[in-house]
Amino acid sequence: METAVTKSNFIWDAVEEDLRSGRYQSVHTRFPPEPNGYMHIGHCKALIMDFLTAEKYGGQCNLRFDDTNPAKEDTEYVEAIKRDINWLGFHWTGGLYYASDYYDKCYEIAEDWIKRGLAYVDELSKEEMREYRGTLTKPGKNSPWRDRPAEESLDLFRRMKAGEFAEGQYTLRAKIDMASPNIVMRDPAMYRILYKENWRTGSTWCIYPMYDFAHPIGDALEGISHSLCSLEYEIHRPLYDWVVEKSAHMLPAKPRQIEFARLNMTQTVMSKRYLRQLVEGGYVRGWDDPRMPTLSALRRRGYTGAAIRDFVDRIGMSKADSTVDFAMLEACVRDDLGAKSIRAMAVLRPLKVILDNWEDGKTVQLTMENHPDHPEMGTHTVSFGKELYIEQDDFMEVPAKKFQRMYPGFEVRLKGAYIVKCVGCDKDESGNVTAVHCEVDLSSASGTEGANRKIKGKVLHWVSAADCVPFEARLYEPLLSANEELEAAAEPEIADTEATDEVAPAGALKKDFISRLNPNSLTVLRGYAEPLVRDAEVGTTFQFLRLAYFCKDPDSTGELPVFNRTVELKAAFVAPAK
Repeated sequence: METAVTKSNFIWDAVEEDLRSGRYQSVHTRFPPEPNGYMHIGHCKALIMDFLTAEKYGGQCNLRFDDTNPAKEDTEYVEAIKRDINWLGFHWTGGLYYASDYYDKCYEIAEDWIKRGLAYVDELSKEEMREYRGTLTKPGKNSPWRDRPAEESLDLFRRMKAGEFAEGQYTLRAKIDMASPNIVMRDPAMYRILYKENWRTGSTWCIYPMYDFAHPIGDALEGISHSLCSLEYEIHRPLYDWVVEKSAHMLPAKPRQIEFARLNMTQTVMSKRYLRQLVEGGYVRGWDDPRMPTLSALRRRGYTGAAIRDFVDRIGMSKADSTVDFAMLEACVRDDLGAKSIRAMAVLRPLKVILDNWEDGKTVQLTMENHPDHPEMGTHTVSFGKELYIEQDDFMEVPAKKFQRMYPGFEVRLKGAYIVKCVGCDKDESGNVTAVHCEVDLSSASGTEGANRKIKGKVLHWVSAADCVPFEARLYEPLLSANEELEAAAEPEIADTEATDEVAPAGALKKDFISRLNPNSLTVLRGYAEPLVRDAEVGTTFQFLRLAYFCKDPDSTGELPVFNRTVELKAAFVAPAK
């Protein structure tokens, strides 16, 4: 896959200056997801920047799973993240690692800090610790155990590791400054007791390092030059640098952290916490439900990796928070699919058309182009007979003003076929139209001289009733109702950080999150399509003429193909970032 991000940006300017000055001899980045859920579109900005920066400067990028919270992690998520990265066209050229690879080193550094008076074992409960920490405007106060002798803290820490204490009974904290204006620096927790098995280390450990402690150590041990992360980590950068500095004699490298604005999108949930709630609550059919913003869901819906890389390129990199209209992503998908998708005909809400002057039993084969701009993509044939299906919306018994589709006495052209004139319709006892009757201009077949006859009617798509394929169409709308953007859906994805609830509260989303879901996010229809779609492989995307792009879903069977609407044909208005 070709490099997507082409715009210069402040991150690359900083990297180039570091290379020119000799601060670093080469570029080595890492992408450090936590395997506690599937990756979503909000992660793509960081993912692409991490991998692409290494690629641009001939360096390496590691994939390192931040598995420091065994209560939430699973191998299912690890494998899903790997698939998503490969789908986007990247590979971890620097190697595959896990935070759990460094548990021994983290423990060694923790003991070193205790001996040097840089850490202590605290007995405050989580609630007391929060109270002692102060607020954004009020300094914290020292724990009664802050000046515990190093020998005593070391003994307690080793007994914590041996499993002698209950969860929450003791915590190892860094000794920094409880009066710091940066709340993250107020003696942050380094280790907590947690009797959960890690999916890789099993029950070997019952104490686990906190993210803000393990993350910079992992970066330094792997020789990372540039630790690229989203803006909510900016307040954590002093702690990142402090951890590396105080452990410099035990670490081979000193990485530089650079932050950028995260990706926020309208009507999109950008939090694994809430996505998990949707999955576990049965509001969607799983992490890959095409209504979800996860990469696996977008892939299932028919989005392409190239389109997502193009999207990240278009929005660019900055330090200013903004919200991007979801329509911009759709525009990127539309641009990508428009050049490569085969055209086919399908009707979502079928209405039968009977050609009264067509010979009974007669069928002709018509040739259809697979793509109007790419003749090299070839052609396919469709049959045309006495009975057809069109869209219900393409007929009105009493036409509205400027309606130029099918109605009594009016002519339209059927795509790639003939001009037909509506002469009437059949109705049921309730007055609903059940069939439309037309007469065919037999001299107007596509490719003949009569095909050039000018008419006012539109060109309509259709399928033959004799050999059309029944299919299920799944039409998707945003999960969140209009104007319910959950501002933030921008909830931080900071793992295991004691200060997170003070620094960037999740807000009041928990209480009414479900009530803000769009009840019309999924519509299921039964329609008919050309036989061409029956044998298409799962994942194949077609442009169903005049309708939308549709992708064949894994739920398809031989008898009933299932197609997900990927994106509408018509470009929606894309609001500027705000």
